[in-house]
Amino acid sequence: MPTALPVPIQFELPEGWRAAPPDAVGVPEASFVALHPQPDARFTANVMIDGEYRPDAARLSAIAHDSVERLRQAATSVKVTSHHEIGSADAPGFTQTLAVSAVVGGVARDLVQSQVYLSILDVADPSKRAVIRLVLTATASQHSYVLSDFQDFVRTVRLDANTAS
Repeated sequence: MPTALPVPIQFELPEGWRAAPPDAVGVPEASFVALHPQPDARFTANVMIDGEYRPDAARLSAIAHDSVERLRQAATSVKVTSHHEIGSADAPGFTQTLAVSAVVGGVARDLVQSQVYLSILDVADPSKRAVIRLVLTATASQHSYVLSDFQDFVRTVRLDANTAS
C-alpha cells in the first residue's frame, strides 16, 4: 500500500507519463510512481515521490546523504556525480545526481538517478517540517532524454491549496 505524504501536494505529469500503483512496480514505500511511455533496454524510466515529517534540524544535504547510504545497501555501486543547494531560505531544496550500478529484474544495469529534496514548513507551526523527495531513475543512455520531463514535473510541484491546512 502506498505511503501517504506528510503534506498534500499537487503536480502535473509530463505528456505521455502515466501513474502506476507503487505496489505493482515494487516500491510500496512510495507515495506516487509514474512511468515513461518508452522503455530503454527493457527498463522503464520512472518518477517516484515519497516524503516524511522531519522534526529534527537535519540539513537537506544530510538527508540526501542518508538516502545515498540506503541505496548503497541495495546497489552494486553508487556515486554522487553532482549536488546543489536550491531554492531560498523560505523554501529550501537540494538536488543530487547519482550514477548507480544495480541488478534490476535479474539484469545488471547502469542507471542515473536525479533526486530533488524539498523542505516544507507548516505555516501555523514552523517546528513541523516535511521533506518531500522526488526521484527520477533512468538508464544511463536515456537519462539526458527524460531529464527535461523531470525538470518540468518538478516545477509543477506545490502544496495542494485545496487540502493544505
